[in-house]
Amino acid sequence: MAEQPPGAEAGTAYDVVVLAGGASRRFGGVDKATLVLEGVSLLDRVLTATESAASTVVVGPERTTCRAVSWTQEHPPAGGPVAGVAAGLRCGTAPVVVLVSCDLPWLTSDDVAGLVDGLGEHDGHGLRDIGGREQPLAAAYRRDALTAALEAIGDPRDQSIRRTFAPLTMRWAEPTRAGRDVDSWADLDDPATAAPTDRPPSRHPGESVPQPGDF
Repeated sequence: MAEQPPGAEAGTAYDVVVLAGGASRRFGGVDKATLVLEGVSLLDRVLTATESAASTVVVGPERTTCRAVSWTQEHPPAGGPVAGVAAGLRCGTAPVVVLVSCDLPWLTSDDVAGLVDGLGEHDGHGLRDIGGREQPLAAAYRRDALTAALEAIGDPRDQSIRRTFAPLTMRWAEPTRAGRDVDSWADLDDPATAAPTDRPPSRHPGESVPQPGDF
């Protein structure tokens, strides 16, 4: 049996699915996952916050990352975030899945633990950004509930995340900076959004609610 990462035994076991395959149209085609904030890429910041997961799969093209992960992509590519979720959900077996986009630079391990531990009897437990907007791509879900929601829509390509997840019974956290995603260059430049976060170890090779192809 594979050894669990440090800290995984302390609470409910969970897998992580990171969506990092979008076209980043709002950034002029620049790979948003590799944008650097305070010396650390957006993707690595999310991977550091979720390092206690039993397994981690990143949906998107392979990059160099701060820790070892698995990689997958939806087929055909650019099928949108729901197709990415469906591809990622095929990996791992834990009963809880933490689903995050790669553009949550202020997410911390404490935020992730709070989502998992606070799931209770709900299908999902998600973050809200500082404006109160619910973030379904910053949430912990019951694997069986997430699977059922995907099965109900059939072909996941170009489907709406909010419409797909609408049948789920959700709990939402109080608004927090951790739920703020990066939708524009200004989000990275605004000093009001800066907050301490866990820092990743040395890098080594591994690997807004998005619109279709833009998570």
